[in-house]
Amino acid sequence: MFSLAPSPAQVVRVVETVRHHVGRLHQRMVPPQAAMMEMITNAWAAQAITAAADLGIADALANGPLSADELAAAVDAEADTVGRLLRALIGRGVFRQLRDGRYELTPLADTLRSESDVSLRAFARFVGAPQEREHWSHFTNAIRTGRAVVPELRGMPAFEYMAGEKGLDEIFNDAMTDASGLAIGPVIAGYDFSRYATIVDVAGGHGRLLAAILTATPLARGILFDQPHVVAGAPALLKQNDVADRVQLAEGSFFDAVVDGGDAYVLKHIIHDWPDEDAVQILRNVRTAAGSGKHVLLVEFVLPEHTDRDFMGHWLDLEMLVGAGARERTAAQYDRLLSCAGFRMTRVVETASPISVVEAIAI
Repeated sequence: MFSLAPSPAQVVRVVETVRHHVGRLHQRMVPPQAAMMEMITNAWAAQAITAAADLGIADALANGPLSADELAAAVDAEADTVGRLLRALIGRGVFRQLRDGRYELTPLADTLRSESDVSLRAFARFVGAPQEREHWSHFTNAIRTGRAVVPELRGMPAFEYMAGEKGLDEIFNDAMTDASGLAIGPVIAGYDFSRYATIVDVAGGHGRLLAAILTATPLARGILFDQPHVVAGAPALLKQNDVADRVQLAEGSFFDAVVDGGDAYVLKHIIHDWPDEDAVQILRNVRTAAGSGKHVLLVEFVLPEHTDRDFMGHWLDLEMLVGAGARERTAAQYDRLLSCAGFRMTRVVETASPISVVEAIAI
């Protein structure tokens, strides 16, 4: 039996197409100058969202509506300026004001709660952090020279700089953890991991993705591979997800060697962090660990080859340039990287999110 029903990914692609054409229609309904002004001032809207996230306004409203004075007291801010901030955000659908003047959450505002199912509070705080804003203020020079901003401005690689900025580093790590929640559900739903007996999560942090994979594939076992100080924090999460007894912890750096013993090696948002030379080195170390016939699965934004449509990966590609001189890639570019490392790309599996699974086999 087979089904003619479209997959979730196909449905989402149709919705994206409709949104694209509606968005272009919206642009054409005003003079070009007005449309461009809206786009330019989106920077202000983004910073307003960051301010709401920094103050914890959504958390303060989690238990119900509050007046301006009550809300200001809860977040330790001035009532007048909190009201002005919310007035602007309400126009974008973030928060709502009731007839009695009290403010409450909307579905968009709910994503800024710390305890939301998929919270974006930390991500908003990172994007609007003073250091990150400063990096992007040098973006023109990055385009002119092709060189990353952070090493030029800070005198050290991006990850080294981040590690030394304690407050920013914590926000960044929380942001990456929160943002990964957008990918995990669609990836688990869109790719069949059940054919692999042992799955290695390379640089998998505390194992959030691996725990989700093992929950969906109860007969599989996992190996969580990351640096010692990272995997030290994994047992609590693995135990919370009832998979700790099926996971082996392995310590190391993917620039030195990768643990062996896997049938599939998963790298989620790893390769996009590195320029081609470093990316190939990482993949070669995975190939050394994996025997012939084993698989590598890259969970990444895969850039469309030819399109005039907005795509989150295009903007993340510019963030990769700013931070580390790295990049998002097309399927053809991933194919070339994998080939250089001893793999043959077999397919790209789209999911219901903008993220795909690039599948390759060791040859």
